[in-house]
Amino acid sequence: MALPFLQGCGRGNSSSSPEGKKIEMRYAVNLTLEEHDGYTLARVRNPWDTLKTLHTYLLVDRDAPLPDGMPQGTVVRTPVRSAVAYSVMHGSLMEELGAGDALRGVCDAQYFTKQPIAEGLQYGRIADCGSSSAPNVERMLMLKPDAVFISPFENSGGYGKLETVGIPIIECADYMETSPLGRAEWVKFYGRLLGKSERADSMFAATEKSYLQLKERGEQAGKRPAVLMDRVFGQAWNVPGAYSTMGRFIEDAGGRNIFDNHKNAGSTPLAPEQVLYQGKDADIWLIRYSQKYPLTLTQMREDRPMYAEFAPFKSGNVYGVNTDVSQYYSEVAFHPQWLLADMLRVIHPELADSIPSKRYFEKLSR
Repeated sequence: MALPFLQGCGRGNSSSSPEGKKIEMRYAVNLTLEEHDGYTLARVRNPWDTLKTLHTYLLVDRDAPLPDGMPQGTVVRTPVRSAVAYSVMHGSLMEELGAGDALRGVCDAQYFTKQPIAEGLQYGRIADCGSSSAPNVERMLMLKPDAVFISPFENSGGYGKLETVGIPIIECADYMETSPLGRAEWVKFYGRLLGKSERADSMFAATEKSYLQLKERGEQAGKRPAVLMDRVFGQAWNVPGAYSTMGRFIEDAGGRNIFDNHKNAGSTPLAPEQVLYQGKDADIWLIRYSQKYPLTLTQMREDRPMYAEFAPFKSGNVYGVNTDVSQYYSEVAFHPQWLLADMLRVIHPELADSIPSKRYFEKLSR
């Protein structure tokens, strides 16, 4: 299967193109879309070097001839009818957009617990392609996918053999957006790849409306409680930067991100002692965890005694979402309004009666 490039590889800076009709992107900063005669141009900005382009895609109807005069980039024939998804969020999105039949393989299959993808894996309609860190490329090749959806990472060293076999690689850098709505807006790109643009645009419009209404509630809440996120993983405690999506969630929910002095779009790994020094007096503690049974404060203290030194631990204001049993990761990326509602309920309990959501976070028992 030959990869249909024009004028070379699609990664990196691309040559200029004729001016097209811009598709409105109100929040996303790492993605632009333009409609041209015979194709859609999608540019993904490099989130780690914003003066460069990470990838340029040229979306061309699969039944149409290639237009003349297209710029350099990776040609993707649309709608994509066969795909492999490295992450549960992108695989689940395909199903939600009505393109579930296009999902032929996934990585990290253990995280796909929601029907009908779980059933597809059980009965072999969807292939288990191994872990995202060490995928089974040979199995992917047997599926003959039109595209592979991957979340890129800084200095990852590329995608190994997958880059040499001629399958268009869709670099899903949505997680590096600087706001929840910015990330959710990438659904416009995925909708056009899958031939579901109208459904995707409608989905985002509903998400935007709901999110902004909830954000206004947070802005009117008055006091901003200090919010601590997650816990030690390995040797580091990853805290949300000022321009990360989680940092924005905290602010939009009427909270204060303790670590907003880190002016980055992702998370920052800190020594546990540094987090204790800076976040000891937090008001609310929100933890995302994955295990077969509910996390308790007792378990936390047993795992790491320093946790008991944080003010919210002492007051009992610690809330957790067990991502092993909830659909947190498959839902939140493209439905940020659901998480915002949940965080508003926790951070501002005075609003709980008027915000029915109780989707993710539950107070931990002792």
